[in-house]
Amino acid sequence: MSRVLRSLVLLLFVAACGGGEQQFSAPRDLDNACSIVAQRPNYLRAFQATERKWGVPVAVQMAIMYQESKFIGNARTPHRYALGVIPVGRQSSAFGYSQALDGTWAEYQAQQGGNRTSRDNIADATDFMGWYMNLTLRELGIPLNDTRNQYLAYHEGRAGFRRGSYNDKAWLVRIAGRLHERATMYDAQLRSCGRI
Repeated sequence: MSRVLRSLVLLLFVAACGGGEQQFSAPRDLDNACSIVAQRPNYLRAFQATERKWGVPVAVQMAIMYQESKFIGNARTPHRYALGVIPVGRQSSAFGYSQALDGTWAEYQAQQGGNRTSRDNIADATDFMGWYMNLTLRELGIPLNDTRNQYLAYHEGRAGFRRGSYNDKAWLVRIAGRLHERATMYDAQLRSCGRI
């Protein structure tokens, strides 16, 4: 094989391997929404498409995704250990940008997304979040811009929220309050840089 052809094949191989890398690492400066969407323009397109389709504000989606996966496409829950050292599986089946559970994702696929959707695809993950939050609006009456309560229902499930299971989890209530503040911050930042 000629040197030029070898170089071209190597270049194509490296380009093919590097294309999806960003979905497996967090953007820099997670406290700056403008920086996040400047680094990952496809994220903004996905958030905006979900806002148009489902009515969930971009900043609410971003705040919840920040908490769930730090914008990492292949995020998983930590392993559980028996006796402190023997791995016995993950804490849950949550996976991807939205940390959707296997069962909930299957329900989404059956109703909306189809079998080709993937939890490590940003557009599919944001669409899932919009679908889920709209069910929460219908079933529980929680407005789509109520980051705090939408997150509590997202984390605990709608049945758990209805039972008030979060009331026994002071740490979760604190996180939900901080996410409300983060969504407000993200919204102001996105407005200041002309992204929304």
